[in-house]
Amino acid sequence: MTELIQAIGRLCDALSTLSALPPRLSVDLTLSDHVDPIEWLDAQPLFPKFYWQSRDGAEETVALGQVRTFSNPYSAELVLEDGQRIWGGRSFDGRTERNQRCLQSFFFLPQIELSRVGETWYLSLNTGDDIGKARAALNKLSDSTSTLARPQCDILDAEHSPSYPQWSSMLEKALAEIDSTDLQKVVLARKTSLTLDRHISAAQLLKASREQNSANFHFLLALDEKHSFVGSTPERLFNRQGQTLLTEALAGTIGRGKTAQDDKALAQWLLNDPKNIYENRLVVEDIESRLLPNSIALTVEGSPHLVQLRKVQHLKRNIEAELHNDVSSSDLLDMLQPTAAIAGLPRDNAVKFITENEPFARGWYSGAVGFLGRERSEFCVAIRSALVMNDTLHLFAGAGIVPGSEPETEWKELDRKMSTLMSLLSPVLDPLPFEKKRSMLPMSNAIDMEQKAG
Repeated sequence: MTELIQAIGRLCDALSTLSALPPRLSVDLTLSDHVDPIEWLDAQPLFPKFYWQSRDGAEETVALGQVRTFSNPYSAELVLEDGQRIWGGRSFDGRTERNQRCLQSFFFLPQIELSRVGETWYLSLNTGDDIGKARAALNKLSDSTSTLARPQCDILDAEHSPSYPQWSSMLEKALAEIDSTDLQKVVLARKTSLTLDRHISAAQLLKASREQNSANFHFLLALDEKHSFVGSTPERLFNRQGQTLLTEALAGTIGRGKTAQDDKALAQWLLNDPKNIYENRLVVEDIESRLLPNSIALTVEGSPHLVQLRKVQHLKRNIEAELHNDVSSSDLLDMLQPTAAIAGLPRDNAVKFITENEPFARGWYSGAVGFLGRERSEFCVAIRSALVMNDTLHLFAGAGIVPGSEPETEWKELDRKMSTLMSLLSPVLDPLPFEKKRSMLPMSNAIDMEQKAG
């Protein structure tokens, strides 16, 4: 940790010698391969905490402490200085009548950032207008970390919300509304709450996921010691560089095969399945309709291509736009969230159906997480995610419901998506008794266990 200690010292020296305090101070450093930013974040006493790694792995940031917080992205954008990033996101249903406890939006200008661009590391300080507070933040940084092992725990209990019978009824109701109203698609979700025999940290889960789930955005948002939202998502909401926008339609899913031959057959089926192609097209058309009035030019990939992840495969079409000069990143959040890929179409109808029928509040799940910057902003869609609360782990997943959707097939899709994070949990010693474990698992996994046991 010598490099970090020296960088902290250089920032402290700069605070003491500068006659005029700039809004941001930054020094570069060489960070040893033995220093894991996630482990460093876990050891720090400053909150909020935020971790971000871009999908291509080219950027990584730990953001700590707060100079200022913001309840909406519009006010956050107004105070940005060159080089600064404001981190946070927007929930799916916070500050609504249904979910008063969750914030609608939370953004913060951090006191400290440890960031990597390519192979170069930087330690930065957003100074604010209080030198004493800035110096105190630097002095609080810890230079000691401990290795975070893969989460090891026994699952004592699991509760699905909705249960499978409730899921079947909810899906049938959605199909009836699609058949008889303007609703074209609705994305229905499940929360699976796991009671564990011991505390696991969000940082543990994130580190294990980063190692196993490549080609994803990785994020962690912790407002305090007791609640952390963490995820590894394949889906970008948008990347905005100047007035150039990159976004995508990621919709249509199948699992991975057990052999290369099976995998290829599943991929070909997905690429040619009318239901999944239709679901992807709906997302494309929704994004087009929102961007066209705000764009000089808009280009959509002609046909879906395949994205293969560790547990699932998706259909994806890339979309690029040249925006009008008056379109801000805050405007884009309003335009694009929630997308048809995580809510449905038409948006208002789908959100209304979700609010009236899903038995839990989504909170940060299926919201947007990322950063605002003057020249560049980027947000991912907060799927493949979990809420970590001491010895309880809440996992979330959703499935797009369109004509032809079947309850059992979509339930299995939820299982596959949740396995992105659930499969990272290792039993401590002996597995739970067969009947106990079977009663806790998602339906499709329990059936598999029964077949293997038989």
